[in-house]
Amino acid sequence: MKPIRLTLAAMLLLSACGGNPFIPDTTVPTDPTTPVTPDPNGGITTEGGLPPGTTSPTPASGVTRYEPKGKDTSNGDSGNGYVTEVSYNGTNDTFKVDNLGFDGNNVFDRATPGELNNVTGKKATYALYDGKPSLPDSVTGQPIDQLQHRAIYGVSNDGSVKFAIVRTGSYVDYGFGGFIYSRTGGVTLPAEGSGTSEEFLTSGAKNPAYRGQAHYSGKVAGLRDFKGAGGMEMSTADMTMDIDFDDFNDGNAVQGRVYNRRIYDLAGNDVTQTVLDALDAKTGRTNSTLPTIQFTIGPGVMNDNGEIVGKLGSYYVDSGGKAVSFEEGKYYAVVSGNNAAGQQVVGVYVVEGDDLRYEGVGVRETGGFILQR
Repeated sequence: MKPIRLTLAAMLLLSACGGNPFIPDTTVPTDPTTPVTPDPNGGITTEGGLPPGTTSPTPASGVTRYEPKGKDTSNGDSGNGYVTEVSYNGTNDTFKVDNLGFDGNNVFDRATPGELNNVTGKKATYALYDGKPSLPDSVTGQPIDQLQHRAIYGVSNDGSVKFAIVRTGSYVDYGFGGFIYSRTGGVTLPAEGSGTSEEFLTSGAKNPAYRGQAHYSGKVAGLRDFKGAGGMEMSTADMTMDIDFDDFNDGNAVQGRVYNRRIYDLAGNDVTQTVLDALDAKTGRTNSTLPTIQFTIGPGVMNDNGEIVGKLGSYYVDSGGKAVSFEEGKYYAVVSGNNAAGQQVVGVYVVEGDDLRYEGVGVRETGGFILQR
């Protein structure tokens, strides 16, 4: 990233952050770029590994993870991973975000209107927060325009898992921001012999090696920012995740789908059709829904602490019937709770692709999710 990024000062300036408090995790390094201690349980070999955060976690411990500070191929350092500290004030219903320039003095208010304020999962709630559009000079009182930031916070009803996403729309390139997700307690994953296999169902003989599979579902709330253009959008979707605890032997198998996707402008207007129209023009076909984001299935995505990191993406079908990549990226998640119906998964995915509505513009969607078993 260049030392100074070009901002779009003429844009409508908004900023937002939503949520409930993250409980401080004393094991989190103050410098989020500090390498994470290798997990003694292994299991994750996905490129990049675990993001920074809690060092040496165990199945019994809480976990907090931050967006990695990455590299942008054109500009050097990216603006990713600059948000590592957030806190919630329940008295004033405000959310504080540290380490972003011109963000309304770090304090974000509940956003209205906000389509994402209406997103409610099975046992989770998501909220949207806005920052002040200007602040006065501390000496002269002269108003100073603030940059456009917006954020989402999601929290389970029991407060045990949560996430926050902060993005900006005031830079020509992707701007400064980040995401955080965490669980406050531990996890109990299936142990060998805890399930029943087909062999058990037919003969009554328990298979001591069988651990079983699990299904999780819930809602997604996301933010979309752009590369080559300013502005922001919001997104919603349904999501499922399945875990096969028996295979692969190296890191289990995880599959997932993000579907029923909708896109909104910052005023809360549904603009999904504008993307579908551009997709129709690109493919020569009529598309009634946005492409489903699907996990890449393979070994090395999960460890015994319940942490998951993997790749995902979406495709569209061109005029010749060929599947073409539409978006690609990664997902980050952690399982929380015991091996029962109350178990939850919290995490974030980030996918990038071309915005087919405009020439030479890229779009990044960062979605947060809380899924229930």
